[in-house]
Amino acid sequence: MTLSDQVLSFLQQNGRESISGEEIAKQLGVTRNTVWKAVNKLKEEGYEISAGTNRGYVLNSSGDALTSASILQHIPKEYCDLDIIVEDRVTSTNTVLKKLAEQGSKEGTVLISQEQTAGKGRMGRSFYSPFGCGLYMSILLRPGFSAENSLLITTAAAVAVAKGITEVTGAKTRIKWVNDVYIGWKKVCGILTEASVDFENGGLSYAVLGIGINVREAEGGFMELADVATAIYQQHPPKGARARLAATVLTHFMSYYRVLEKKPFMREYQNLSLLTGVDIVYSIGAKQERGTVLGIDDDARLIVRLETGEIKYYLAGEVSIQKGFAGGINHEN
Repeated sequence: MTLSDQVLSFLQQNGRESISGEEIAKQLGVTRNTVWKAVNKLKEEGYEISAGTNRGYVLNSSGDALTSASILQHIPKEYCDLDIIVEDRVTSTNTVLKKLAEQGSKEGTVLISQEQTAGKGRMGRSFYSPFGCGLYMSILLRPGFSAENSLLITTAAAVAVAKGITEVTGAKTRIKWVNDVYIGWKKVCGILTEASVDFENGGLSYAVLGIGINVREAEGGFMELADVATAIYQQHPPKGARARLAATVLTHFMSYYRVLEKKPFMREYQNLSLLTGVDIVYSIGAKQERGTVLGIDDDARLIVRLETGEIKYYLAGEVSIQKGFAGGINHEN
């Protein structure tokens, strides 16, 4: 726990009662000036703290702070062993967390950044990640199952995000097979799971689950992505929304992850399917097909009825859904 986190803990414990910098300094064994610097850092992070001569410090609100402490306060105790790291700017949370995984970081390490300069999407695409506009988060996992089951991580995460957004904001969400969350007919979240395989036993050495949620639109909007992307809020979100959203998504996902192979999330994943009942055009290699999506099966395969009446089942990665397939969507899976 950082010194700022310790100071924040004192302020939270005191509620609406003030506590002097001298008292905090005494409890922590530091100088009053050190406490003052920690309080200023908390203010920079978004906490609303008032201070006055002879009346000490009072935490008025968590404001729009996105810190480990502001997130953990919304997470049930059973999941508070998560090691949450928040940075201002990284290249990609997945890229950085993979390096930490190789260095031996523990399962449950969570990296969140205010901005990504090289955010990653599926198939080598970039993910637009402007400062302070989204929730850009990666989770380090060390599952004990085979690489074949790694798709369950992505499907569980999609449900966790969809439920989290709805619970925090009230927005109706749906999942576009296999890894995107939508509000209306536009993408609000992308999910990318990257894994390292242990070739000796065929299992996963580790997996890094990346989640990028557009919380609010950046100034100037989404530019060339305007036809395909949206944000939960068009302007500034309510204070603390990102911290609550991070906590809710993490809580749902970790509850699923503990019993991942039992697939407790699959029914919701199926019910939230954006594509069910939609006529699509898709590619298998160089071959193009047309069909109607009937749903998603218990193995997260897309069920499609071809124009001939034949029914096909497709795993993620086997097919690419073409642009403009329905409702004005202009996005490739």
